Amino acid sequence: MSLEKQIRDKLTVGLTPVRLDVINESELHAGHRSSPGTGESHFRVVVVSAKFAGLSRVARHRLVNELIADELTGGVHALALSTYAPDEKQ
Repeated sequence: MSLEKQIRDKLTVGLTPVRLDVINESELHAGHRSSPGTGESHFRVVVVSAKFAGLSRVARHRLVNELIADELTGGVHALALSTYAPDEKQ
């Protein structure tokens, strides 16, 4: 199973999002000095979930990081997060 699918599946189960975009941006970083060259190392995630309501941005990011901890230690080199509650401007 691809890292992209693993990330998507874990965030879907853990956050029941109303919006979830998992974008593989690895090709934008191909050949960079610290890029592992796997084709699945750099991701951008946009997630809208009611579970973020009342949480700070840091707490939201920690929650996402906890849900995908295995992926972060097993191949993901960079992760850009945009996290919103449903009533927030996106």
